[in-house]
Amino acid sequence: MLAHAFGGGWIELIVGPMFSGKSEELIRRVNRSLIARQRVQVFKPAIDARYIPEAVASHDGRSLKAVPVADTAGIRELLADDTQVVAIDEGQFFDEAVIVLALELADGGKRVILAGLDLDFRGEPFGPMPALLAHAEVVEKLTAICSCGRAATRTQRLIGGQPAHYDDPVILVGAAERYEPRCREHHVVLKGERPVPLFDLAS
Repeated sequence: MLAHAFGGGWIELIVGPMFSGKSEELIRRVNRSLIARQRVQVFKPAIDARYIPEAVASHDGRSLKAVPVADTAGIRELLADDTQVVAIDEGQFFDEAVIVLALELADGGKRVILAGLDLDFRGEPFGPMPALLAHAEVVEKLTAICSCGRAATRTQRLIGGQPAHYDDPVILVGAAERYEPRCREHHVVLKGERPVPLFDLAS
């Protein structure tokens, strides 16, 4: 993205299901900014400690140093005045205040890059992502590969090898042991009466 493409700052969103390469794309864009000698700060939610606690890490092993924060307020506290590019991974895990922050940063002339799931495991809009999608100047929606070989746009949660129930907690951090990409046809969420026995989400 060329700096002169928009007046002042702007917001870029990288969205899609798990295993679609969102973090990898964020890493690629940040590395290009670093090569251009721009001042960059990268943040991630502290709740996401799947791979490297202090780095954005893709499922294929690529990583980029990042600062873990508990919430949007944590990002505000650490932002430097001379930062030109602010990158945030796993944006769906942040509170609604991240929307206001992204708008303020873009209005202040900064480039804001956010990556995250646009849909939760139920196939519904995830956290602050819908509003960020509406405000963003640039949106890239990635797809993964479903087990059937078609493009996957959804994230299938599996608990004990079975599809998760609609009433299960929305946030459950995990990787290939709990999730896999699915197309619309093969994405399954159990509804109605919960199956017995209950699956242990902590296992």
